[in-house]
Formats: sequence, structure tokens, C-alpha cells
Amino acid sequence: MEKLIELTKQLWPSMSHEFEEVLRNSLVKEVVPKKQLILKEGQTAHRMHFVEQGCVRGYYLKEGEEINSWFMKEGDFVISIVSFYTQTPSEEMIETLEDCILWSISYQRLHQLYLQYPEFNRVGRLLTEHYYVLSEQRTQNLRKKTADERYRQLVTSFPDISNRVPLKYIASYLGISFETLSRLRAKKW
Repeated sequence: MEKLIELTKQLWPSMSHEFEEVLRNSLVKEVVPKKQLILKEGQTAHRMHFVEQGCVRGYYLKEGEEINSWFMKEGDFVISIVSFYTQTPSEEMIETLEDCILWSISYQRLHQLYLQYPEFNRVGRLLTEHYYVLSEQRTQNLRKKTADERYRQLVTSFPDISNRVPLKYIASYLGISFETLSRLRAKKW
């Protein structure tokens, strides 16, 4: 929880001790084993998670094939954005790739805090902006960059990804075949 509290303080330096206690009391610790779905297709995402320890993926099925959308690790938030913010059934699945320690808050409680502490809205806005930018960069990378460039960028931003995420998931995320990923990994840059 301390990593999440520290991140909140970075985004809201004048956060009061009162709000810190309220936030601490609003969070639920979840110890989730590896290969556990924390959101299934068709379920509504009622909770937002913060990763204290572990690695998580978001994916969906297309014609029976798993398409990986994202990977999140320590210090990241995990959420099915469309399902959480619209409170509608998810088309996405969220699965732990490692044993995880997550801290979560419900949709209802988050919005209560936004109403009770209007300054906390800024934290939500800054986090939303951050993850929206990451999403846009991913979309642009898929359209504009070569497979080699996408792989290099991924390894630069997540250096130990190949030790934490199965290669078939990485290939799917990059929009390439497993064989192409193997060739890219064999190249010396």
C-alpha cells in the first residue's frame, strides 16, 4: 500500500493526513495467485487495482485467439477502462502472470472520494491522462513502427519482460508471430 500512497502524494503534494487515512481504509488488499483471472469476459469491472507486486496482462479473444492488449507490473494500475468507467460487461479479460499483491478500490468508493474530496479528482485526471497517452502511443507504434522498433521499445520500457511474460504473449502484444519474435530476439542491436 505504501507505493500507492506515495504515488498519490506525488500527484497531490498537499494531500491531508485525513484523506490519507480515508484512502488507506478504502483500499482492499488482494493476494492473487499466478494464472488467475481477476476479470472475465462478460463481467463488469467493479474494482480498480494497483499492482504492488507481480505482473498482469489484459487480453481479449478474437476468433478463438488470445490477443494481448497490455502488461502491467509493480507501480501500475490495472483496469478494464471501458467496463470500469461505463459499468458495462467487459470484452477484455485480466489475468495475473505471476503471484500478485494488488490493492483495489471499488467504483462506488472511488466516486464517493471524488465527491467528498474534489482535489482528489486531479489525481484521477492525471492518472487517466498518463494511461491514455500510453494507449495512444501503443496505437501509433502498431501503425507506424516496424516489428523490430516495437520490440526494442518494449524491451527498453520493460527490460525484464521476457523473464516475466511468456514469449507467445509478447508476440501477440507486438502484433507479430512467435517466429518473428524469435528472430528479433536473436538479432544483436
